[in-house]
Parts: sequence; C-alpha cells; structure tokens
Amino acid sequence: MSVSREIQGWDCWQRQTAAGGVESEQRITLDRPVVEFSEEGGRRLGLLYWQEVERFTLRLVRVRERRTAVEARLFGCGPLLLRFDAPAVDVSASRVRCSYPIRGGLLARLPQGRIEFVQADGEPLVLRSTIRDFFPSLAAREGEPHWTGALYSHVQSRMHVAISRRYFRRMVAEGPT
Repeated sequence: MSVSREIQGWDCWQRQTAAGGVESEQRITLDRPVVEFSEEGGRRLGLLYWQEVERFTLRLVRVRERRTAVEARLFGCGPLLLRFDAPAVDVSASRVRCSYPIRGGLLARLPQGRIEFVQADGEPLVLRSTIRDFFPSLAAREGEPHWTGALYSHVQSRMHVAISRRYFRRMVAEGPT
C-alpha cells in the first residue's frame, strides 16, 4: 500500500470515568470523504479497521464474523480476546457510522461499551475512531491506584491508537471504492 498523503488534523484523547470505564477518541480531518455515505460505506469503515488490527498484530490477532458476533481471537482459534455484537450501521446525508457493541472476552471486564467508526460531514469533514463506556480487564479498577492500570495504559490503549493511525492512513490513501 503506497500512502501518497499524510493524515491531517490528528487529534487524540482518552479518559477513565469515575466508574472505571474508558473513553477514547482519535480523529482526523478530511479534504474529501473516504467512504460513501451509504450502508456499504459504513460496513467498509468497520471492515478496514479489523483488517488493520490483523496487520498491526502480524495476524497474531485475527478477527472473524460469527453469525451475530465479531470475535478477535489469538491466532484465530485461541483465546477470545474481545467479542462484539454484529455492527450497526447508521447513514444520513452528512454522517455514516459503524458501531460494534462490546460483549465480552478476556480483555473486557464487563460486557458493555462500544467501538465505533464515523465519517461526519461538517466544518471540517472528519473521520473518528471512538471507544465509549468500555471496561477493560487491564485498566485500573474503581478505588484502586491509577498505576494498577499500567498494562492497559501502556499496551492495550497504545495499540488502539497505533492501529487507528494506520487505519486513518489507509482510509485516506484508498478513498471511496
């Protein structure tokens, strides 16, 4: 994959709620849409993210659709790292969103939260990767010292940010199909 353009307007933030949930967002600004504002465009937002998960991990983590779920497993058949409900795609004239509710796995302390990918037209046009209300197993628990979540902060969270950067670069380079 040859990337002819760098990503623009990179912004990234993360916080942990008082209850221990994690919220994180990475976003870039776009000079043109990278997917169509359609069901197909929404599905593409999710599909390409999971492909980048596999590429980034050198396919140690493999993502598969199973009936009404999406599973990320070590080596594709090993331990279940994360399970998501099937994606929900929402489309309007100015926004396309693909959202995966988090339903469990070794890296999830609670079966709640979601990861979503959004392209929104506005001033400016943006592409976002967002995690909301996720309770990771590796994060600090409520009432515990912050350092107890070091594995999440220094490994899992950083991996998500790195994957998001690769995902954004790919989306910008490939554009709509």
